[in-house]
Amino acid sequence: MPSNAAQFDMPPRPTRHDGNPRRVGFELEFSGISLDAAAEAVCVALDGTRGAETSADRRVETSAFGEFIIEIDWDFLKRRSSGIERGEPGSEWLEPLSQAAALLVPIEVVCPPIPVTQLSVLTPMVQSLREAGAVGTEESLIAAYGVHINIEIPRLDAATLFPYLRAFALLQWWLVDVHAVDLARRVSPYIDLYPAAYVKQLLSRSECTMDDIFDDYLDHNPSRNRALDLLPLLAEVDSERVQAVVDDRKVNARPAFHYRMPNCEIERSDWSLARSWNIWCIVERLVEREDDLDALAAAYLAADRPILGVNRGEWVRFVDQWLKDRALV
Repeated sequence: MPSNAAQFDMPPRPTRHDGNPRRVGFELEFSGISLDAAAEAVCVALDGTRGAETSADRRVETSAFGEFIIEIDWDFLKRRSSGIERGEPGSEWLEPLSQAAALLVPIEVVCPPIPVTQLSVLTPMVQSLREAGAVGTEESLIAAYGVHINIEIPRLDAATLFPYLRAFALLQWWLVDVHAVDLARRVSPYIDLYPAAYVKQLLSRSECTMDDIFDDYLDHNPSRNRALDLLPLLAEVDSERVQAVVDDRKVNARPAFHYRMPNCEIERSDWSLARSWNIWCIVERLVEREDDLDALAAAYLAADRPILGVNRGEWVRFVDQWLKDRALV
């Protein structure tokens, strides 16, 4: 099993095609503390400066990485607060609404993209939020707090993207188990797995054009609510094509995978962002081993049964041993 260590693993391809380090953006959802307490915790840990504030968010500027946004994850409040700074006319009624919302709606820290070589700077931030009283997934039966990881792709082309999709599709059931995804999050609609028909179609292909990737993905996954959400990345290639199928203003184009599966267990002293990241790196390692990827895809298709499909429990056990045998975990 992946280590609980706080050290961030390096993916096999740490740089983009242009030689610059790949970047990763994290989003943490939690409750237990106010917006101001969360912003101050981030500010102190990262030696930042408090920036503009609304009733829905706080901003912390850092010299090394840019702006960290701390916000109440509620669209209604975000829309009503947009452009109205705290203390300005029109903000009076928003403040009590913000304070009430903080009791029911998660607070989210949205980190800027950080070079993969410098992810350890986030560890003091997590510790600071924990010490301030932040609590995560296990403290809520309904909110399903999680960690989202936005991982920059090394090169935005079909030849690079296709093996990532295959690797994740093959590992998705195993990843649910190894992340120990909380029951409230499993039954929520926010981190749905790729459907069996899509996985089978994906694994049946020996190669893929970008048109094939668009057609297959948008046909089977016309939603942001996937454990590995590809819509931001596809929108970076052709936003009009994505919006024609998924009319959702929250789809923000960027050359990155949006990985939504991990829990946020920030209240635990032995938890860190590194664990979630290191589990994702298993996908990265499989991507780079073409022969192993082909062999695992063939095993999945061979295990597919008429009507019943692939037995999930048996597949997870098989994958767990298979990854260990090949020193991928």
